[in-house]
Amino acid sequence: MEVVLLVISILLIVIVLLQSAKAEGAAQIISGSTSDLFTNRKERGSELFISRLTLFLGLAFFGICLVSMFIK
Repeated sequence: MEVVLLVISILLIVIVLLQSAKAEGAAQIISGSTSDLFTNRKERGSELFISRLTLFLGLAFFGICLVSMFIK
């Protein structure tokens, strides 16, 4: 169970680091620059895949942590 959790954790970190476009927009908000962060943009192609994979890995991480809490 711990090995699966470790693998999902590493994959989740890598996938979150691949999402650079949203991070650049957030950095512009912090610095006070005008940004298109809140515009209505549709994710397409690889961006959509990475977003869905992040959601799936996050839910898997949460589920495994919850299950392992009750097993031990």
